[in-house]
Parts: sequence; C-alpha cells; structure tokens
Amino acid sequence: MIEGSRPQPGKASRRSPRAAEDGTELRAGPGTGAGHPAGRETGAGPRARGEGDAGHRARRIATAAWGASIVVASAAGAVLHGLGVLTIDHLPPLHGHFRLPPIALLPAVAFAAVAFAAVAVPALPSLTRRLRFGWALAVAYGSALAWTVLLAISADGLAEPFTHPQEYPAVLPAVGDDPLGWLDTFTERLPGYPTHVRGHPPLAVLVVWALRAAGLAGPLWAALLVVAVGCSATVAIALTVRGLAGEEAARGALPYLALTPASVWIATTMDAFFAGVGAWGVALLVLGRSPAGRVLTAAAAGVLLGALPYLSYGLVPYLLIPVVVIVAARVPRAVVLAAVTGAGAVTAAFAAGGFLWPAGVLATHAEWSADPGAARPYLYFLVANLAVLALLTGPATAMGLVRLTPGALRSGPASPDPAVPGRAAVRGVGILVAAALVAVLALDVSGVTRGEVERIWVPYAVWIGLAASLADGRRPLAAQAVTGLLLQGLVISPW
Repeated sequence: MIEGSRPQPGKASRRSPRAAEDGTELRAGPGTGAGHPAGRETGAGPRARGEGDAGHRARRIATAAWGASIVVASAAGAVLHGLGVLTIDHLPPLHGHFRLPPIALLPAVAFAAVAFAAVAVPALPSLTRRLRFGWALAVAYGSALAWTVLLAISADGLAEPFTHPQEYPAVLPAVGDDPLGWLDTFTERLPGYPTHVRGHPPLAVLVVWALRAAGLAGPLWAALLVVAVGCSATVAIALTVRGLAGEEAARGALPYLALTPASVWIATTMDAFFAGVGAWGVALLVLGRSPAGRVLTAAAAGVLLGALPYLSYGLVPYLLIPVVVIVAARVPRAVVLAAVTGAGAVTAAFAAGGFLWPAGVLATHAEWSADPGAARPYLYFLVANLAVLALLTGPATAMGLVRLTPGALRSGPASPDPAVPGRAAVRGVGILVAAALVAVLALDVSGVTRGEVERIWVPYAVWIGLAASLADGRRPLAAQAVTGLLLQGLVISPW
C-alpha cells in the first residue's frame, strides 16, 4: 500500500511536483498521520480560485437539472401509465410501487438507518482522511455494509428478494446435483425457467448452486453473498482511483462510495454481485507490486472480467472501463496478455461445458421479444432510464459532473485548499466516470434495457457516482444519504 510520503525530521517539507499540480500540500500533524493532507478531513474551506460565482451557479443548475429530469420522467410515466401504455410499471420510470407509511408504523430499524446516516455523513470524510489508507478502506467497507443492510432491513428484510419465484434460487431444483448437465442443456430449456434466469446467462445460477453445495443453502446466504461482494466494490473502485488519480482522490471518494443511493438496490439484487465482480476485475489490473505479482493479479482480473458476460449480457459494454484503465494506467503488454488469457479461459470453460455465449444471446433475445417488457415504448425509456441513473447516483454526482466539463478542467489555477481535488485528480476520476457513462449510454441506446434499470445500472452507477467526490463540502454527501433514505422509504421495489 502506498502511504503518503513522510517528511524527514528537522527538514521543512517540500511540495512535490505532483502536489503542486494537484494543489495539495502534505504535512504531519497530530491525529492526521504523517503525509496526510492538512485540512482535508473537514471537507470545508475556500473553494477553487477561478470558480467563484460561476461555479456556484453551475452546481445549482446541475442540481436543478438532476431534479427536473426525475420529475419530468415521473410525470410522463404517470401519464403513460394512466393511458395504459405502461401496464407493468406502476411507478415509472421505476419498476415498483409508491408507499407513504405513517411514521408511527415505521419499524425501529428505519430510524437506525437515519441515525447511522446522521453519524456517518460528518464522520466518514474525517476518518477516511486521517486513517492510514488500509484502515480507511476497511472503515468505508464496513460503513457500506452497515448502510446497505440497515436500508434493506428497514423494508422487507435482507433475504426477501431472493424468495421470489422468478429469482435465481427458484431454478436450483432443475440444476440438482448435475451442474454440468444443466449447463449443457441451458439454452434449449430456457423457456421453462424463471424470468431472471431467462434474461441472463447461466453463471449467476451456478454461483447460487455453489453456495448450496458448500452447505450455505437458502435465500439468506445468497443475500449475504450479494451484499458482501456488492459493497466490496467500494474498496475495489477506491484502489483503482488511487492507481489513476492518486491516494487523496481515492480517500475523497470513499465516503461517497459507501453512502451511494445505489445501496438501496445493492440490498439485494444479483446485479450488486455483478458490480463487485466487475470492480475487482478492474482494480486487479492496476495492483501488484512486482512484475510477476502483477501478471498473476492481471490473470485473476481477466477471469473476473471474462466472467461478466456470463453473469449478465448487459455487462458487455462494462468492458470499456477496464480497457480505458489499461490505456490510462499504461499497463504493460505482459499484464494485458495475462488478463486476456484469463478471460479466454472463462470462455473456453463454458464452451467445454456446452454453453456457447452467442447461442445464449439469441435464445434470451427470443424470450425477451415475447415478454411484455419488450412492448415498453423505446423513446420514453431512452430518456427515463437516465433519470433512474440520476436517482442511483444522487444529486452530488450531478454537482461533481460540472467539474468534468472541458471548461472547468481548463479554467483557473489549482485550488490552495486541499479539500478541493486538484485538476490531475479530477482528470483521473473523470476518465473512469466517462467510461462508465459511455457504457451506459451504449446500453440505453441499444433498446434492450427498457425499464427495470434500477438494478441493471448498479454495476455502472458505482463508477459514475465517483463524480460526487468532486463536489466539495459535506452537504453533497448528506444529499446522497437523504436520497437513499427517501428511495428506500417511498418506493416498494421487487429487489
């Protein structure tokens, strides 16, 4: 792990070229740990020079646009639902129902989620700035777990989504004790399987089957696996950010990764598991201290990334993220070759087991075409899907995206306030955010994601939400937590 550089005793600390570029200065001080930036823990302070009123105005406009996109998509969806155009979506653009339970009937755990947010919003930025990086990662991961679980149990419980007859565990009797035989006949027997199984490749079912084979049967174990892996994306993404944008950018992102509004659907949809697998696949590309170690981690990255198309067909555009990381981090050819080899091994293993990915795509498309979801209006969901993405990523992401505009990246010198990310860090984060946004837009334009994207977008939203860390101050983090609480409290979701 890379800790901050330590100033030598008796010598004045000097600003490194990187610190000068980023506008951060390192100092040792009580409680901060040597080499940690002064003043970062408060999240307060003067904003970047050259930003001024124009920056404030841009953030206000971005926040207003964020809210307007949701209001307009909801209003248009309500009209379409009233006209009978949208028959299976009762709270468009979301696939769920609206609820407004009386406060007196809210369970105590709902107040526990509120209390946790009230403590985490001011505490997390301070902790992730002061602690050594490894401990900061652990605190962020623990916070993500607590936040996600508290949100889940304040509704219908952690395991409830996996008890649905259309979910993956429902097909386990068909798998029996012969997973290879089931895999070999997966495509031809697809029409008889539950909805989620028909819409996905077979690997997700095999993951749940492996849990049962290990003696961890039942929906609760499946939910625990999904939440644990999904929340671990917080750590994996932060490690990737450190590799591309520096440790301070990674520290700044941790609170926003932990308290993302997407946590509402991380508990629990299988897509959260996909998010964790993908995030670690990307992170492993930039890890590894020795050349041999880096090749080994890259091979593991290839296995994880190669597994993504066998977890969900909608994760093919996700592969743009690791490609961008490889280019931006200048990953050596030997590392890239190891990753490609790992991915190829996954494809070869499934082919040997009797499942050919192109045949699976064709079979699933035939099932999707006969499903009521295919009749949803393309143009409405082309726009409404992005409003759902706005909900998953939160208003702070809209504020942070302002700093990724070409004009904002070019204007003004770096801020003297270390609480404001420098231009180099902004560019590094922006690369990851842009890659995820392009991948989402490609999937959205394809038309195969018409509704129900609150779960489909989760693997992408955790990356796009990095932009929230570019919004300075504590209010954006509080806005993220409030968004998550409102979504959990007002929306009844099947996931």
